[in-house]
Amino acid sequence: MRERERRLLLGLFNLNIGISFRGGIVVSATVFTFQNSCPYTVWPGTLSGNSITLGDGGFQLAPGASVQLTAPVGWSGRFWARTGCNFDASGHGTCVTGDCGGVLKCIGGGVPPATLAEFTVGSNNAGMDFYDVSLVDGYNVKMGIKPQGGFGNCKYAGCVSDINEICPSELQIVDPGSGSIAACKSACAAFSSPEFCCTGAHSTPQTCSPTYYSTMFKNACPSAYSYAYDDASSTFTCTGSNYLITFCPNQS
Repeated sequence: MRERERRLLLGLFNLNIGISFRGGIVVSATVFTFQNSCPYTVWPGTLSGNSITLGDGGFQLAPGASVQLTAPVGWSGRFWARTGCNFDASGHGTCVTGDCGGVLKCIGGGVPPATLAEFTVGSNNAGMDFYDVSLVDGYNVKMGIKPQGGFGNCKYAGCVSDINEICPSELQIVDPGSGSIAACKSACAAFSSPEFCCTGAHSTPQTCSPTYYSTMFKNACPSAYSYAYDDASSTFTCTGSNYLITFCPNQS
């Protein structure tokens, strides 16, 4: 298992309290603020790597609206935006991108392609958070993560370029309603080849190198994960921070 996945799925402790002491450092619960700067409604989905589900798994976020969710010490998981959704009064329906089983309140991950924000908060003795924006599962909307407060190497992470505008035809997902490009698949999803998926003979950092497609993603969004072993320039750390997660940010 790759290090990034190990951190996200690691069995963690101190999940039922808001404050912990690690290495003499007070580590408190983390507040995630979701801001929708898109000109259309998005339906954020949440997936936890442990038993604590945030935001009931998913919710609606109108243009200009914001929502805050609080994660306990040691929480890990991911967030993404669903687009083009229609749900009935019982919370059942479908989304053009990022769908999670046809329900408003996700009980699993989103269907690729979707831009992901991934976190593990307060995960080690120093209370350090790990976070990234990933295009490994493809792209659907611009997304940014901005630390608020905290200390350490607390850099902005995100993808502020519209990859749908440069997406090659072989990777495009078209919205059947509007005919516009709704998302851009990863090369792994499009071709299911080991060299694109970092599997089989290409399952190590030494044997899985950037490809034409991942390089295109990386050039557009330098601080986002472009393929499975893109850790060095795409994983960020901060301690004691809250985070602003913006859909369709104008800039970093």
